[in-house]
Amino acid sequence: MGDVSTADRAERVPKQDRSRATRQRLLEAAVACLAEHGWSGSTVSVVAERAGVSRGAAQHHFPTREDLFTAAVEYVAEERSTALRALFPEGAAASDRRAVIAALVGLYTGPVFRAALHLWVAASNEEQLRPRVTELELRVGRESHRIAVELLGADESSPGVRETVQGLLDMARGLGLANLLTDDTTRRDRVVAQWAALLDEALDRTAPGAPRVTD
Repeated sequence: MGDVSTADRAERVPKQDRSRATRQRLLEAAVACLAEHGWSGSTVSVVAERAGVSRGAAQHHFPTREDLFTAAVEYVAEERSTALRALFPEGAAASDRRAVIAALVGLYTGPVFRAALHLWVAASNEEQLRPRVTELELRVGRESHRIAVELLGADESSPGVRETVQGLLDMARGLGLANLLTDDTTRRDRVVAQWAALLDEALDRTAPGAPRVTD
C-alpha cells in the first residue's frame, strides 16, 4: 500500500505542475488576445490556440469565456502589483516619490491596461459580464490604492490625504487612456514630475511631527 501511495503522489505532482503551467499560459494568452483583438476578436478558441492547448483543456480550467477573461485580467493585475511592491520593498522615502508615482502610472499603460479597457467596454454591453468586471475593478482599485498609500508613506488619517492619493490614481488612469492613441511619454513625464512635487508638499505637510499651519 505504501509503495502505491508514494507512486501515486509522485505521479500527481507533475500533473499538478502541468495543470498550473497550462492555466498560466491560458491567462497570459487571454490578456494578450484581449489587448490585441478586443473582446469581439477574443474567443476561447483563439486563446487556446495561442496558448498551445486544446479548447477542451481551456474549458476544463475556465468553463466560460467570462471566467477566462476576468481571471486573466485579475491574474496579471496581481502579478504587476507584486512586481511593484518588489521595486520598493521597504516603502519609499520622500526622495523616491517621483519613482513611485512613475511606477504607479506604469500600471495604467501597456497591454495589461489595454486588455482591461476592452473588458470594461465589453462589460458595458454584456449583462452577463458586467457584475464580474464591476466586482473585479473594485478589488483591483482597492489594492492599487493600498499599494500607493503604502509606498508613498501616506497618512490617510490626515484630512485630504486619501483624496490626494486617489486623485493620483485617477490621473494615472487618464494618462493611460491618452497613451492608447499616441505616445504620450513626454507629457506624461512632465505630469509625473508635477504630481511628485504636489505630493511632496501635501504628504510632508500632513506627516506626523510636521508643523501645523495656522491662520
